[in-house]
Amino acid sequence: MTQVLEFKLPDLGEGLTEAEIVRWLVEVGDVVAVDQPVVEVETAKAMVEVPCPYGGVVTARFGAEGTELPVGAPLLTVAVGEPDGDRPAGEANASTARSEGSRPEGSRTEGSRAGGSGNVLVGYGTSEAPARRRRVRPTSTASTASITPTAPTAPTAPMTPATPAASAVPAANGRPRPAADGPVPVISPLVRRLARQNGLDLRELAGSGPDGLILRADVEDALRAARDRTGRAADEPQRQTAQTRPSPAAAEAARTTRIPLKGIRGAVADKLSRSRTEIPDATCWVDADATELMRTRAAMNASGGPKISVLALLARICTAALARFPELNSGVDTEAREIVQYADVHLGFAAQTDRGLVVPVVRDAHMRDAESLTAEFARLTEAARAGMLTPAELTGGTFTLNNYGVFGVDGSTPIINHPEAAMLGVGRIVPKPWVHEGELAVRRVVQLSLTFDHRVCDGGTAGGFLRYVADCVEQPAVLLRTL
Repeated sequence: MTQVLEFKLPDLGEGLTEAEIVRWLVEVGDVVAVDQPVVEVETAKAMVEVPCPYGGVVTARFGAEGTELPVGAPLLTVAVGEPDGDRPAGEANASTARSEGSRPEGSRTEGSRAGGSGNVLVGYGTSEAPARRRRVRPTSTASTASITPTAPTAPTAPMTPATPAASAVPAANGRPRPAADGPVPVISPLVRRLARQNGLDLRELAGSGPDGLILRADVEDALRAARDRTGRAADEPQRQTAQTRPSPAAAEAARTTRIPLKGIRGAVADKLSRSRTEIPDATCWVDADATELMRTRAAMNASGGPKISVLALLARICTAALARFPELNSGVDTEAREIVQYADVHLGFAAQTDRGLVVPVVRDAHMRDAESLTAEFARLTEAARAGMLTPAELTGGTFTLNNYGVFGVDGSTPIINHPEAAMLGVGRIVPKPWVHEGELAVRRVVQLSLTFDHRVCDGGTAGGFLRYVADCVEQPAVLLRTL
């Protein structure tokens, strides 16, 4: 029989708690195989294709493209198994009754498990399908209620429109107004003249005097009420205009763009904020004559073979410097209050992409030569620009090399890539006047900066590391001692 299984967004690793749907790879009604990718999601680390652990027909998808889902939220449902329609009705019902009636609850769960591939994402197994329990709805007896018709309402009398000068004023004392064709109960000529001058129909008034006699106070009250209504009617358009006119704050908000901090941008913001909060960093820098380094690279590339990049040479210098100053290839365990020094150098490098700043990691950089480093930098950079870096390629770094010179700037005080302890920054290499061998000359000069965690070392260690890097840049032959 057919069983509908629910596939939830799995834990993609590295503590990620949510992902954004970038593109659905299947439609409702499509037949999918076990471990077939069904959706492409973007996490704070990279874009990942998520495989479905079940094979069958897709019956529902949850979330449109661009929707952000937490880990554990349903992604889609898949109908697994042979439909009951493929068997005779009697056989299907009989087999279902026998299987449900003869097996205990635990064996039912075992029997309903769908075979998975064993290809698991972090925290998500595919060997078992979740047991589904049928919900029984209680029946309720509908009660009937008698409907009593309501009594017919009395017809309403037609309303007489008020005069243009003043609208009718209801009697405050409950006395009836004078009849339309009878005498008006007014004695004072002054009252009549006051009403006539102001266009007030005395038949619309109910007098407050004896036997409904209209007094001067009644006429003045009616005129005062008419003026109030006229004033409110005149002020209404102004009030409506004031209400519809946006306030300065609302007008400013309408011109403001709000961009959600999510995806890679949100992950970068969280990591940089944490670095500034937890790490007491300091920065030192030095100018170096990179003329000999550039000549050495030109000689390497002229000898044939793959071209060697400047970044690869700087990375090779970094690994040699970290071997001399291992304090900077470390991190701080704040809970244990310990400095953790790493034996291997996993070198991260900053890469700017259309999706934001990412830091891919070159594994075992200390064991690679210049050619291997060049090839790995090129591969990771291409994957970063395509958004195809895996979480493993974006985590686990122990030291970062930041070549901000590609942006045309000389220096910077970069923020350490938490939880690392140091970062080497490299500015642009440009011709500058420089004293070389006692004479003023135009040389290729670069500014180097080192930002380090002051908890792992003091200024002497940081200065020694940076000075060694500068010496290798100025005289690449220094590296021969450690090759």
